[in-house]
Amino acid sequence: MAPKRGLYNAAVVSAVSALYNKRVPPRRRILLVDDEADNRRIYGDILEAAGYAVGRASGAREALKAALESPPDLVLSDVSMPDGDGLSLLARLRADGRTARVPVVLMSGVRRSSADQAEGLDKGADDYLPKPVSPGLIRAKVAAVLRRYGAPEELRRQLRAQGLVIDVAARTVTVSGRRAALTRKEFDLLTMFLRKAGRVLSIPFLLKTVWGYDPADYSDPHTIGVHVSTLRRKIGARIGARIVAVPGLGYRFDA
Repeated sequence: MAPKRGLYNAAVVSAVSALYNKRVPPRRRILLVDDEADNRRIYGDILEAAGYAVGRASGAREALKAALESPPDLVLSDVSMPDGDGLSLLARLRADGRTARVPVVLMSGVRRSSADQAEGLDKGADDYLPKPVSPGLIRAKVAAVLRRYGAPEELRRQLRAQGLVIDVAARTVTVSGRRAALTRKEFDLLTMFLRKAGRVLSIPFLLKTVWGYDPADYSDPHTIGVHVSTLRRKIGARIGARIVAVPGLGYRFDA
């Protein structure tokens, strides 16, 4: 018996309509900034293969214009470029309300020293990668930063303990009403301590969740120790003492 044309067509239309109406999560948008075409191609291809939508800019001015017109989910920028370095781009992104909260990851094949990396982080970068960057590491770093900015809504609230107030959405910290000026890594570390108060957080866990490192590739506890030391100083001795080192394991925040 021949199929009933009307019923068949209705079924096809219904199936196609369901496919078009299905909610598909939007791809995260990365703005890749590098004055070298090969780097834009290589790193862009790596990120696109990981599922990101990648926009490419060949310099700081082009990147700033693109970011202000349509803020991306993350900016991945070279530091040394002819028309303005990545640090200047970072400062201008942070100064504009449209892009102030867009995470920025810097990378450089020239300015690779620990001092260069520290300068970038202190000026507000979310991470700093010496080039060349392996495909696995660039994927892990970008994913880690986006995870920190894409926390569930229930975590986007104020966290309080012992006169310490963290406004997660605004990324501000006050201690007994006084604003504490923290770097981005210090802020992320302190937020993690309060979210997991009372629990021992291992060195590998902190390196992975706060810094985005793969513990199999990097496991130096000194990185965390230095940040904990400056964090204690900035939030004051009384509250700082509640960040307790657990020998051989990691750190715990005693609320």
